Amino acid sequence: MARPSKCRSICSMPQVTEFFPVSKTPKEPVVLGVDAYEVIRLLDYKHFTQEQCAARMNISRTTVTRIYEEGRRQVAQALVEGRPLVIQGGDVMICTAPRPECAGEPHCCHRQGKEE
Repeated sequence: MARPSKCRSICSMPQVTEFFPVSKTPKEPVVLGVDAYEVIRLLDYKHFTQEQCAARMNISRTTVTRIYEEGRRQVAQALVEGRPLVIQGGDVMICTAPRPECAGEPHCCHRQGKEE
């Protein structure tokens, strides 16, 4: 019997959740989970290590690796095939209060609209 999946902690939902190529032919969108978006954001945009990312999201490093590989494959598929990319879904939990690891985090849901 498989172990139940752990809910992934994220600080906030992405502000932009749909990306569409300029194309006259409508194509089926590629759906990127919110957890994959968060892993890609933390690893590629924020330059976290996989261990730091795992700690921030309350999951194992091997889960980070698996989510990252699948997320990158989905982003590449959308780019190469000219398909829309939609960010939605996934087993995620948005934090309800500022956490110590979010200190100075511009994407923290508790800071949005306050520092801009």
